[in-house]
Amino acid sequence: MSKPPIRIFDADFLDRLSAEAAATPRRRKNFNLHSASDYPCQRFFNALCADTYVQPHRHADSAKDESLVLLRGTLGAIIFDESGQVTAARTLRPGMIADVPHNTFHTWVALEDNTIFFETKAGPYVPLAPEERAAFAPPEGSPRAPEYLAQLKTLCPPT
Repeated sequence: MSKPPIRIFDADFLDRLSAEAAATPRRRKNFNLHSASDYPCQRFFNALCADTYVQPHRHADSAKDESLVLLRGTLGAIIFDESGQVTAARTLRPGMIADVPHNTFHTWVALEDNTIFFETKAGPYVPLAPEERAAFAPPEGSPRAPEYLAQLKTLCPPT
């Protein structure tokens, strides 16, 4: 049997993805549209719970600009300089688009549960190198991460 010519992702799909995110230890869940990690265009949904922490990071590869469209919830988009000073912080609402140039330290902060965005960037998928993870921020799983996350959330009030 061949693949259908088009896939439709509706509210029920987004509800299921949010529930899956809530059930994971990291409190977030990707759903990839690309068929393999080496695919040249990475396209995926990312569901986040409000208590998940995404360590600030950057994508050093000049082909790895990152774009997202917020579909549900409220999302903080935070940009940092090399030393960890915040240079920009915005609160995104559904329908808003964020575009982050490569080599820019950034993080996403879910300001409410059931926050979902659609993201795209060039493939292939390559895990972040140590130098792409912000040394100025606690790593994921660190005992300091919840406090740092709370500080980041104050920069992007959900209003």
